[in-house]
Amino acid sequence: MERVPAVRRRRLGEELRRLRDLAGLTSGEAAKLAGWHQSKVSRIETGRSSVRAEDVTVLLDVYAVRDQAVRDLLGTLADRAYQRGWWHDFRDVLPVEYRDFISLETGASRALSMENTVVPGLLQTPEYARALTADVMPQLSGKALDALVDVRIARQAVLHQNPPLELWAVLDEAVLRRGVGGREVMVGQLRKLEEAAELPQVRLQVLPFAAGGHMGVTNSFVIFSFPRIADLDVVVVDHLTSSLYVDRKEDVAAYTATFARLHARALPREESTAMIAGIRDELSG
Repeated sequence: MERVPAVRRRRLGEELRRLRDLAGLTSGEAAKLAGWHQSKVSRIETGRSSVRAEDVTVLLDVYAVRDQAVRDLLGTLADRAYQRGWWHDFRDVLPVEYRDFISLETGASRALSMENTVVPGLLQTPEYARALTADVMPQLSGKALDALVDVRIARQAVLHQNPPLELWAVLDEAVLRRGVGGREVMVGQLRKLEEAAELPQVRLQVLPFAAGGHMGVTNSFVIFSFPRIADLDVVVVDHLTSSLYVDRKEDVAAYTATFARLHARALPREESTAMIAGIRDELSG
């Protein structure tokens, strides 16, 4: 069983509690109508236990929720606690935090990404991914390295699914100039960024050195949004040895406001693509 991130389970519970409140029911009344013990509703709403899609359907019927898009979304989020994702085959080499991240990424409709060190995984070439992973984790065996690169590239399918994940990435100029893998690898990587910038589901901006200091210097982060329900938004902040999941509404709002300030200071899309092409030409020459 693939573990659904605790943060998403808690947000799912919060949304179900909100819908119960809108229906004017207490947890005890909802449990009675569902034919359950009250403790089951409480555990679901506090995120202490996973919930199957079938149970979500029961609660949504009790709460008279007719919006099919909301029903489908909440059912899908719940069902992922019991479904094996494609990344399950790599569980021997993927830490739990990374599996959780992929699970969030796969279910999201939009990702706002601020990167100050490396190219986002969704936009990496295999060569760049291999060089970067080998540098960061030199202790890996060749087999493990191959597996992690395969995972990195497989993740990129979300950009081409139907509907695709919408990616808005702001890259610090340092990302483009850091010579991961050497000149040839970087030329290929920068070319891939130029190609990605042409995709309708990708918005790519560069925050140049000339912009000075900015909030994104301290940490890279990603804000995942889910269709129809803004309250399920989650921020993932990178740390050296782990990732921090941030889900309090006030914190998510603060990161969202920070991203807005960052993309406002970044170069427009066309100028960003031109800078990427210019740096690629420098390396090619």
